[in-house]
Amino acid sequence: MEDFRWMYLQLCKEGGVEPQENVVTQLQESKNAHSSRLDLGGHSLSTDTCIILGRAFQKDTVFTEVSLSDCMLTEEGTKMLLAGLFHNTSVKCLDLKGNNLRSTGAEVLGKLLGCNKTLRRLVLEWNALGVWEESFSLFCDGLASNQTLTQLDLRNNQINHHGASELALALRHNSALEELDLRWNNIGLLGGRSLLEALQKNKSIVQLEMAGNNIPSDILKALEQTTGNNTEREFTLRESRNKTHVLSREIQTLKEEKGRQFLNLMETIDRQREEMGRSTWSTSAQIGQLQEALNERKSAINSLTAKLQMTEAALALSEQKSQSMGELLSRMKAENEEQKEEQSRLRKKKEEENSLREGKLHREIQNLMETNGQLRNKVDELECRSKAQQQQIFELKQELANSTTELKMRLTKAEDRLESEKRRSKQALEDMESLRHKEVEHISRNLEESEKVLQERIFKLETQRIQLEEELCRTKAACVTERAHAEEELGKVRAQMRLEEQERVSSLEEKLRSLRSSMQEMQLHCSQQKQTISELQAKNSHQSIEMDGLRRRIEELQQDLSGKDQEKVAEVSRVRVELQEQIGQLEAERTAQEGLKAKISALERELKVLTNNHREVLLDKESEKSSMLEKLRLKEVEIQRMKEDEAQRASYLQSAILTYVQGSPLGQYSSPKK
Repeated sequence: MEDFRWMYLQLCKEGGVEPQENVVTQLQESKNAHSSRLDLGGHSLSTDTCIILGRAFQKDTVFTEVSLSDCMLTEEGTKMLLAGLFHNTSVKCLDLKGNNLRSTGAEVLGKLLGCNKTLRRLVLEWNALGVWEESFSLFCDGLASNQTLTQLDLRNNQINHHGASELALALRHNSALEELDLRWNNIGLLGGRSLLEALQKNKSIVQLEMAGNNIPSDILKALEQTTGNNTEREFTLRESRNKTHVLSREIQTLKEEKGRQFLNLMETIDRQREEMGRSTWSTSAQIGQLQEALNERKSAINSLTAKLQMTEAALALSEQKSQSMGELLSRMKAENEEQKEEQSRLRKKKEEENSLREGKLHREIQNLMETNGQLRNKVDELECRSKAQQQQIFELKQELANSTTELKMRLTKAEDRLESEKRRSKQALEDMESLRHKEVEHISRNLEESEKVLQERIFKLETQRIQLEEELCRTKAACVTERAHAEEELGKVRAQMRLEEQERVSSLEEKLRSLRSSMQEMQLHCSQQKQTISELQAKNSHQSIEMDGLRRRIEELQQDLSGKDQEKVAEVSRVRVELQEQIGQLEAERTAQEGLKAKISALERELKVLTNNHREVLLDKESEKSSMLEKLRLKEVEIQRMKEDEAQRASYLQSAILTYVQGSPLGQYSSPKK
């Protein structure tokens, strides 16, 4: 928007033209509203501004709808303005209503329709395009060559039967126009016939308005029938296009699915081939590994036999060592007995020390219990204080509740007074509503009379609808035959597709059979190889049994030696375990003492936290109390003010009553008596 406004002002500067204020304001309004519609209707545009606007429309890409109705355009101004729209690519709707366009306007409009490729709707109501036949024929030539315009409004353009014949020639060549409005012209019988002949060849016009053209009723009915046939034909064409589009999509999806299935089969076949190759390669590798393992086992057996001989020699040496170890054991036992006596002495000393430590710990625990009791007494005192403070708070709350009830009673009295005033106003409103109901009844009677007239019109329209439904049935029968023909063609196409699919499936099945036969041959080969492997495994198991027997003998000898070593280690470990248990008991007692100290410190912290919390609660309650007292004071001030206002009102009423009584005749009679 801002670009178009700036362009308009820049072109005005370059051309030395003063920009019109109404044009600038309309551009500013469209910019503020962020609208793509330029409305200059009702503003008179000079020739210079039309020239500037035409130059601006040549470069415009913002506005899609332009309204220039009742702008009092001159012939030169319309020529330059429309020339700027020849190659415009954004304007889709153009309104030139009530501009008294004549010969030059018709010629320029014909050129516009011939050049412009984006205009969809053109409004030319209340002009004089049909006065000059030659210029209107040029307009019709442009309409014939146009293939983008869908709506054309030519109401009140003084088009006679010659102009209608030219328009009919244009409609024979035009295949894009859908809505044409020719009301309130002077087409006549000849023009109606020429339009009827053109519409029999034109299949795109769906709506044609011909009222006020002095055309006989039979021709009007024929024109309505042709436009109705065009609408039905367009509807059936859209349905058939949609159906063909859906069917083509289904066929395409079927082809894609079959192609995918074929590709999946080929992929599965390739995978099976790869798996077969891998299995054969793996079996050959396993056979090679088994042979290598057999060779290794043979070498291992040879090495084990050599080891057996070595172990027999080692056994003899171990027997000698066992004798020497027995002597060492006797010595170690004597040393152990001495160590036991020393450890028993150390135990007695440690037990005495532990008893002394336990006495000290009991004393410390008693002291801690006494301090704990004192702390509990302090906690009880604090709780009693908090309860007393809570009681005080409760009493304050009761006082507040009493004061609020008194305030509510006073408010209810004031509300009663307000309700009495409201009742008076309601009575006045009810009187107004009764008057309004009477007016509504009068209007409803008029509406009922108009409804009767409309029902009569509806009855006539229903008769016309029945006739149109009969024509629809005929066209539907024709559509059903065409649909049956299309379904037959579809069945043929499907049968061909099925045959092709069956041929493909049969070829794929043959390939699968050949692959299965090759698989069976490979399985037989694998089973033979497995038998040879099982035989080799049986031989290997026999040799492994012999090896296990030799290993058992060696293990029994090693167990005897390890048993003797374990007895020595067990005795040493037993002594160590007893010492560790004593140390663990002492450490457990130490940790228990530390836990008691931690509990005491935690209790002290909790007491501090509780005291702090109680202090904070008391401070909060005191602040609440002060705020409530302040609110009570404000309420009392308001009540005092209300009392003063009521007293003033009462005094005003009393004075008014006195003045009224004194001014009335009763007051005059009463005054001398006094």
